[in-house]
Amino acid sequence: MLKHSVHELILRAWQHKNALFYLVLIPVSWLFSFVVSVRRNCYKYGLLRSHKLSAPVIVVGNINMGGSGKTPVVIWLAKQLKKSGYNPGVISRGYGTQRVEPIEAKPSSLATDVGDEPLLIAKRTDCPVWIGANRVDAGKALLEANPACDIIISDDGLQHYRLQRAIEIAVVDEQTSAAEYRLPAGPLREPLSRLQTVDAIICNGQKIIANAFEMKLQGRAFYNLTNPKLKVLGEHFKNKSVKALAGIGNPGRFFNYLKSLGLDFESLRFEDHHAFSAEDLEGIECEVLIMTEKDAVKCQHFAKKHHWVLPVDAKMDATLLPMLLAKLKKWSMNRG
Repeated sequence: MLKHSVHELILRAWQHKNALFYLVLIPVSWLFSFVVSVRRNCYKYGLLRSHKLSAPVIVVGNINMGGSGKTPVVIWLAKQLKKSGYNPGVISRGYGTQRVEPIEAKPSSLATDVGDEPLLIAKRTDCPVWIGANRVDAGKALLEANPACDIIISDDGLQHYRLQRAIEIAVVDEQTSAAEYRLPAGPLREPLSRLQTVDAIICNGQKIIANAFEMKLQGRAFYNLTNPKLKVLGEHFKNKSVKALAGIGNPGRFFNYLKSLGLDFESLRFEDHHAFSAEDLEGIECEVLIMTEKDAVKCQHFAKKHHWVLPVDAKMDATLLPMLLAKLKKWSMNRG
């Protein structure tokens, strides 16, 4: 069921700590670290040009490969900024798409055109969402199309130093603290010391860093993918054959959460950002098939009546939003 891509083989090597693998790739990791450090300092000291948009930018990213929970944070942040009087927009890379020029991700878009995460964000936030290989160009296109937008949230892009930012948020989890090596010998994009320079650290799940803000992902009601208005609790699936699939960065977190809700099921793991097709699901025999929202946006057009989705929302430390709003106010005053 799981695609044996090069990416997956590397993930397996990280998990099993293959000695030969590390012997070969650690020198490459040192070179990667050197290049990343030089590049960051070139932007820091003006040797490479960075670009400032006409609206402040909040970057939500991480320092390691894999799913740490950035998308729920982006959705939470967009909703909270709207409640606080802002008109936010979101920019993203649009992972897996072939497009280079900026394009808007609308709730009616296809995941194959705009990417699964931007499509989910567009559906959940009712904010303008634009994707592009170049986040500066994506931000400019968003602002040109939406003049009322007064703040930009960058989904990922902590390492995209070409785009200036007012606030940096790093999302971490237990995999971040356990990481030992930089790419490609390990999952770290930047060293753990990079966390000391961001404005806020959000821990998804267990609080592994003392000064971080804690986040919990919560959700109890499942909705039917063919009829989203039809919602049930987990008890509805009792005494039925249930399977759960996940094509996300950390599928184990999703499966563990389903278990905490009392569900008995067989888990099916797919590669992160897997491009689901009708054929993928036709061979899965069960009475109930449960999936994440991120996977569901790719399965909407060939959904069956036994396909169910568990949406989750971020429950955030109550002190985080006031801190971010204060930083935005200070940024605006300094700019003025």
